[in-house]
Amino acid sequence: MLIKRLSIGVLFVALAFGTASAQQYLDPEYIKVTKERGAKIVDGLELNDPAKEEAVTEIIAKQYQNLSKLQDERDAKIEDVKKSDLAKDKQDKKIEKAKAKSEKSIDKLHKSYVKQLSSQLTEEQVDGVKDGMTYGVLPKTYKAFLEMIPTLSKEEQDYIYNNLKEAREHAMDGGSSKEKHAWFGKYKGRINNYLSARGYDLEKERDGWYQRIEEAKKK
Repeated sequence: MLIKRLSIGVLFVALAFGTASAQQYLDPEYIKVTKERGAKIVDGLELNDPAKEEAVTEIIAKQYQNLSKLQDERDAKIEDVKKSDLAKDKQDKKIEKAKAKSEKSIDKLHKSYVKQLSSQLTEEQVDGVKDGMTYGVLPKTYKAFLEMIPTLSKEEQDYIYNNLKEAREHAMDGGSSKEKHAWFGKYKGRINNYLSARGYDLEKERDGWYQRIEEAKKK
């Protein structure tokens, strides 16, 4: 028990240091918003452990803050390049370079974040955090596909779920609701193409699904 308390205490110190650094850059109101977002996600996990709830809330809040910092720095660099006197082709190259550098940093941050969550939560709970950060699009969309096409094979179900999981990993790092949903839109397009190639008439399947929903409402 003492070791557990010490480990949590060390985590708080590390998080406080990282958050203090972020607070020098971010608006205090945004800091408050990120903590509220984190708390809302943690409430959905039903951890029933105040110390762990606080630790995980801080981890999530800090992730939002760090993502915002990286994305703002990227956008500022891109804006500077666009305002420069460089030729269009040279601007494009610099912009692509700035985006690539930012993506590398965000990918590194993503891996570190998931590792921190995994040190505090079970795999199922980590998935709960990921769903919380992405508006629950994965479970809602997966459920919709299963209901729309009840005849999906196990292989097809796995393909759909795995693609939605991959979309969620990208969407977690999105800087806005629009960007997060765009990632899912991209992967849903991939899933639709896959199902069409396997002989499914998606328009027909969708119409049949809507009809079943309406019939269920009448019962």
